[in-house]
Amino acid sequence: STVVRFATELGFDGYPKLQKAIQEMIRSRLTSVQRMEVTESRIGNNDILDSVLNHDIDKIKRTLYEVSHKDFYAAVDDIVNAKKIYIVAARSSMALANFLGFYFNFMFENVFVVNATSETEIYEQLFRISSEDTIVGISFPRYSRIAIKAIEFASDRKASIVSITDCMDSPLTERADHIILARSDMASIVDSLVAPLSIINALIVATALKKKDDIKYQIKTQIFLILKKKQEMI
Repeated sequence: STVVRFATELGFDGYPKLQKAIQEMIRSRLTSVQRMEVTESRIGNNDILDSVLNHDIDKIKRTLYEVSHKDFYAAVDDIVNAKKIYIVAARSSMALANFLGFYFNFMFENVFVVNATSETEIYEQLFRISSEDTIVGISFPRYSRIAIKAIEFASDRKASIVSITDCMDSPLTERADHIILARSDMASIVDSLVAPLSIINALIVATALKKKDDIKYQIKTQIFLILKKKQEMI
C-alpha cells in the first residue's frame, strides 16, 4: 500500500504505471559507456564468445516459452490474406525489416518496407493503406517513434496490425491485433536481435508453407520463362 501511495503521489495511476515508466527509462537512457560497463560486468573473466552465444541461446529459449502461438498463426493468416503488406522498423531493427521484406517479396506481389526518417514520410508511404492490408511493426528499446506513429496511422485506417516487440509494456502493443514477443537485450554494447530474427525466420517459413502451391506455381513459371528466353536467344 505504501508503494501504491508513492506511485500516486508521483502522478501515476498506480504501481504498474510507475513500474512501466521506470522500465522504459532504464531501457532508453543507458549511454554507450553504461552499456559497455554492463557488458563487461556480465562477461567478467569468462570467454567472450561462449558468453555471448550462451546469452543468445537463453534469449531464444525464453522467447520460445513466452511467445503466443495463437497470435503467431493468426498473424500468418492475416499476412497471407492481405492485399498489401507493409513492414516498418527503424534503427537496428531496420535490418530485420529488410530481411523479412526480402523473402516476402519472393512470395507476394505487394510488399513495402517503410523506410522513413520523419512523420511526413511515414504518411506519404502509408497513404494508401486500408482495411484490406496488413502492417508488421518491429521495434525494441529504444522504441522507435517512427514505428509507433506508423502503427497508429495504420490502425486508424483499420489495417491489420502485427507487432514484433520485446514485452507487453512496449508501445507497439497498444494498437496491435497480433502481438509476437521476442526477447532482446538492449543493455549491452550491441542490440541482440537473435531471438527476433528467429521469430522472423519462423514467420517466413510458416507463410511460405501456407502459400506453397502459389510459390511452386511461381517458381515453375519463372523457370519456364527463363528457358523460353534462352531458346529465343539461340
